[in-house]
This record gives sequence, C-alpha cells and structure tokens, in this order.
Amino acid sequence: MRYAYAITGALLLGGTAIAVTTSSNVGAQVAQNEGLQAAAPAGAPASLADMVEKLQPAVVNISTKQRVQVQNPFAGTPFGNLFGFGQGQPQTRQAQSLGSGFIISADGYIVTNNHVVSAGAEGATVEQITVTLTNREEYTAKLVGRDAATDIAVLKIEPKKAMPFVKFGDSTKARVGDWVVAIGNPFALSGTVTAGIISAVHRGTGGTYDKFIQTDASINQGNSGGPMFDMRGNVIGINSQILSPSGGNVGIGFAIPSEQAAPIVQTLMKGQTVRRGYLGVQISPLGEDLAESLGLAKNSGEFIQGVEPGRGADKAGIKAGDVIVSVNGQEVNPDQNLSSIVANQPIGAKVPIVLIRNGQRMTVTAVVGERPPEDELNSFAQSQDDEDFSEQQQQQAPGKAAEQSLGIAAIPLTPGIIRQLGIPTDTRGIVITAVDGSTDAGAKGLRRGDVIISANNRPVTSQAELDAQVRAVAGQGRNAILLQVLRRGQPPIFLPVRLRDK
Repeated sequence: MRYAYAITGALLLGGTAIAVTTSSNVGAQVAQNEGLQAAAPAGAPASLADMVEKLQPAVVNISTKQRVQVQNPFAGTPFGNLFGFGQGQPQTRQAQSLGSGFIISADGYIVTNNHVVSAGAEGATVEQITVTLTNREEYTAKLVGRDAATDIAVLKIEPKKAMPFVKFGDSTKARVGDWVVAIGNPFALSGTVTAGIISAVHRGTGGTYDKFIQTDASINQGNSGGPMFDMRGNVIGINSQILSPSGGNVGIGFAIPSEQAAPIVQTLMKGQTVRRGYLGVQISPLGEDLAESLGLAKNSGEFIQGVEPGRGADKAGIKAGDVIVSVNGQEVNPDQNLSSIVANQPIGAKVPIVLIRNGQRMTVTAVVGERPPEDELNSFAQSQDDEDFSEQQQQQAPGKAAEQSLGIAAIPLTPGIIRQLGIPTDTRGIVITAVDGSTDAGAKGLRRGDVIISANNRPVTSQAELDAQVRAVAGQGRNAILLQVLRRGQPPIFLPVRLRDK
C-alpha cells in the first residue's frame, strides 16, 4: 500500500512541475477533465449513491464467538504440562468469525449464510451470535433455523424499534449482463459497496442444489451472507462463494438466487425443517463419453447409475441404465439437474417422468418421497479397498490387456473368484485381470478385480463377447461403449469407455 501511495505522490509532483513550465500558455488549453460528466451505461443510473443510501441500513455485520477445544500436542512428553496445558489435558480457546447479512422484516428477521454462523473447526461450539447495524448498534441474535444443503440461515434479533429491511426480488428475470450491487463486510470493512454485472446464471460448482448467479462484482471473505441487489434495489441473491486461487477477489463470485432462497427462508422463519423430494436414484451427468456410448445427445437428461430398492423410482419401474430427460414437464439439463427438479416437487405428488431405455422413449409415473438425512444417503454407496482376487494369469495379463480392443484383459467369473472378490454369488460377468494404462479404460479408473457385467447393454461372460460388442459399437459409428461395472462394496455403475485408436 505504501508503494501505491508513493506512485500517487510522484504523479502529483510531476503534474505540478508541468504546470509551472507551461504557465505562459494557461489560456490556450484547459484540463482534460474540465466539465466532463460520465454517461450512464444503458439500464444503469449515473450514480448508485441514492440507491445505496437507502439500502445500506438494512445490511448488517454478523460475528460469532466460538469456543474451540485444543488438544495438547505435547501430551505424553516431558513438555505435557507446559504452554498452558495443565496436567496434559485439552484446553479451550476462543475464536471468532465474521460475515454479512440483511434484515428482511421490521421486527428483526435476518438472512445470512449457514457457514457464517456455524462452528469453524472440529470440536468448536458457537456461544454467541452478534449482529451489528450500520449505526453501530449491537444485538445478540438467536438462530431461528438453518439449511446446510443450500447454506442458508435465518436469525432473529429483538430490536428497540422498527428496523429498515429489504425484500427479495425475482431472480428468474436476471439476465447475463444485468448490473448488480453487492453490500457486505469484506475483511471486516463494514458497509462496503461493490458493483458489477451478472456473468452467468444457473452456475454449478459441484453441489447437489447449486444454481448460482455468477458475478464480477467484487466479493471477498466477509461478504458471505450479504445481499446482491438488482438496479431496482431488490435482493436477487445471497452472496455465498468465491472462486479464487489467492483467497481474494478475481472477478468470480457466486450468489444463491432469490428464487431458491426465498421459499427456504420462509420455511425457516416458521420454525420448520426444509423437506425435499426424493426418488432414490444414483445419477451421472450425460457427458460426451456417456452420451456417445448410448448414441444420444450430450447434456440432454441424466443417466441412472443405480436405483434404491423400495423408493419411488424403483416402484415406478425406473432401472439402472435409463436416461431421465424430463420430470413433471421440466426438462433435465445442466441448468436444471434432476436432483433440484425432484427436490422442489411436493412430497407425495405423482409426477410423470420421461426416460429413454435402450433407445426407446417411454413415460412412467413416480410418487415423490421425502429425501432422507445425508448420513443415510452416504451409506447408499461406500467405497472399499482394492482386492487382489487371484494370481491367475497375472504375469501374462498386462501383455494381453495391451492387445485387446479396449485395453482390458478379462477372464470369466468362477465360483472361486466370486468368493475371493466377496461379490454376490449370482453375479455373472467377466473379471478384469489387467488394464492398459494408456487407454481410456485406464484413465477412467478401471482396475484389476473389477467385474464387467454388461457391455453395450448386453450381458458378457467372456473376453470374446466383450470384443464382439466393441465391434458392434464401432460398426454403428460410435466411438465409446457403455460398460456396467461392479466393484466390491459398491453398487454396479455404468461407465462409458472410449474405443482405443487403431
């Protein structure tokens, strides 16, 4: 910062020197910026000051006081009782977090991000949440409710008088290129205002329900939970994330759109838990390789990797290998993924689902269930370590893999191999003995011990049958084949594998 000031000072001194040496021609020329007034960009005011002046009082700073238990790193050593660790026991330390929020009602309801008011470390507990207004008044806030899946939390303060507040707008009308304003508390600099444009909508960053508005308005640490306003002063987003290699703003920030946030906020304000629809399927995006292996257009639908027994999808007859293209009239695509569409369906509703099975389009009706807790979902599929199933043909396998059409060497399953792999006794298929690492099969993670159940949606029980299906796919002009693969401890998955170059 001193360097920036030094340059500024040098420029000012230089300018003074030039004015002195050209004083004889003062009347012949005027300053370049004399009488200038910037023209407003189309759709934006010449100044944001009037709008910001009205909005700022509804934006608050949020801080938490946390208690963190610190384990003694010197426990069991001669230094165990030093550095404040009495008798080698764990100690507690205080910690703080900072973020932003905005008031949405005159009686003091406040919206922020869940991570702003959550414990920041393992073993930490939040002891107090403090809300600071622009006039520096402080209130202790109560956590009314939170939704971790969308990173939204609602707080409540008991104000001494009616509070200034802001309303949610309609983010469905937001367009790429629209001007937006963010107000928040970056790096504890309260009331900071930044402006920019919407860079993208429906942007995903890897979460199940991601549907972010992307903006180049500066968003930094501490902006989390603050509002994103449109040019009419309506909240169209909750600033939530940044993409940055350095931790600072690089022009890529993300806000939760109001169309998603507003219903969740209303539910939390009532003291209710957010309930979401659920079909009971494991899904994969219909990317280029997977679409190629099925002969379908990419990104038009999502692929069903597995179906949970007894859930809505199973009862409706949906099967692993199907491609769901629409739910209740809503098209499934990268902007509207299957999870978010189903999550917003009423629990108990009967919805038509259009899917493609073996190239044929068909419609089924499913009853939407309620999404179970995340820990239950995580048990749907658990990974296991590699299993060295047999030494059979292990020395010759790498050479054979290099000779095969997919770079995969495989042998038929036998009862003995099935027992060693620990897979269901009725499994039919071929077990991989080696994979050529230079092929797409190797790049996709196929490995020794994996079982190929089907290829091109046809059962395979020998290397010859696998190669025959590869030839059939190539004869149809496709460059990838769909394999159904079983790995110990996991449900079968479908994996598109590109044919090796000849």
